[in-house]
Amino acid sequence: MQAKLDEVVWLNEQETVTLSELVEASGLTLAELQELVECGVLAPVESKGVEAIFYARCVTTAKTAGRLRRDFELDTHALALALTLLERVQELEARIRELGARTPGGMRGN
Repeated sequence: MQAKLDEVVWLNEQETVTLSELVEASGLTLAELQELVECGVLAPVESKGVEAIFYARCVTTAKTAGRLRRDFELDTHALALALTLLERVQELEARIRELGARTPGGMRGN
């Protein structure tokens, strides 16, 4: 990743980050991030040598995990559950918006 992780970066499918960069961006430890990978919350694109590579959109998930860890003192398994539930809520909200866009008159009051 070319820009520093504390700068505004467009997170797209083509950009990738290393596990070390996720550690830097999230404030989580390497062990915590590796546990999130084992739980399936973060999915590496590939492993180059000893370090996994992730799509840059994982930065958002890792930062959210870091905030949840700090704010609520969650252990890694609770973080995994919270992140999974947040992702599901986002999927459902997107589906509601999609259905609202198909409805005559759209979604009123939003």
